[in-house]
Amino acid sequence: MTHPLGQLRALETADGSLSLHSDHFDEAFHSSAGALEETETKFVRPAELGRFSQTSELKLLDVCFGLGYNSAAVMAALPPTSPPWVQWWGLDVDPRPLALALNHQPFCDLWPSDVLQRLEQLHKSSSWRDKGGQGTMLWGDARQNLKALSSRCQMDLILLDAFSPGRCPQLWSEEFLGALASRLAPGGRLLTYCRAAAVRSSLRRAGLTLRSLRPATQHRIGWSAGTLAVKPLASDPLAKEGPGWTALSAMEEEHLNTRASVPYRDPEGVDQAESIQQRRRLEQQCCDLESTSAWQRRWMMNKTP
Repeated sequence: MTHPLGQLRALETADGSLSLHSDHFDEAFHSSAGALEETETKFVRPAELGRFSQTSELKLLDVCFGLGYNSAAVMAALPPTSPPWVQWWGLDVDPRPLALALNHQPFCDLWPSDVLQRLEQLHKSSSWRDKGGQGTMLWGDARQNLKALSSRCQMDLILLDAFSPGRCPQLWSEEFLGALASRLAPGGRLLTYCRAAAVRSSLRRAGLTLRSLRPATQHRIGWSAGTLAVKPLASDPLAKEGPGWTALSAMEEEHLNTRASVPYRDPEGVDQAESIQQRRRLEQQCCDLESTSAWQRRWMMNKTP
């Protein structure tokens, strides 16, 4: 039997948390620093979960659910005394990562009992329901399953954790990102580890306000840890600085005017990775945008003592 992620191999990350490597995508599910650290830095902290209380409802969409770290960590971090009612949806193509995670006792030990029960129910029946909310997992091609969600489902949070654009451009296309943006409620946040100019440009064209995620203090090597994209809400505009995020720097803004910003295009939502990549390469060759290498040289020179 051919699995969409190919063979999966267990990895232990620097913080001791379990991750996996996909043979099909030739890529790990998380950074080597650690699955838990990545979840906290790129998803939980910038979500500002304290905004939600029992008087509110949290609608959450997890794109590329994987082992379940992101959703589990968000649920575990909700206000304990007056948590919101959670309406949850997950999109993923392969149930094996969750099954492997639930067979790994250190992973199970990370979560409160109610969160672990939700993960177990997703594994057993692709859904969960309890006194705190309800959830549904849609297995298969995320592009098609997103269309199955009612446009009336306006999300407060979207967690986008697909394999990298170079490996899985299907889930970073202009069309898919636009569809995700259209399902955000005003003030809703899309969070992703990705800082690629093509992705950020697509999100901005979809009408979202962009912020750059700060790397964790002990790993301040890269210039960004990811992207926070928000559907504007006039009565509550997003601050330029916040927990784990900051405004895009001049360097990052210029990055969006280079050839790296040419989007991945998948007009019908059915193309394979190579077709999408080839379409983008041709568009990059024909455009008059600055080369990304020239942008890199200029900013490297600016940093030279």
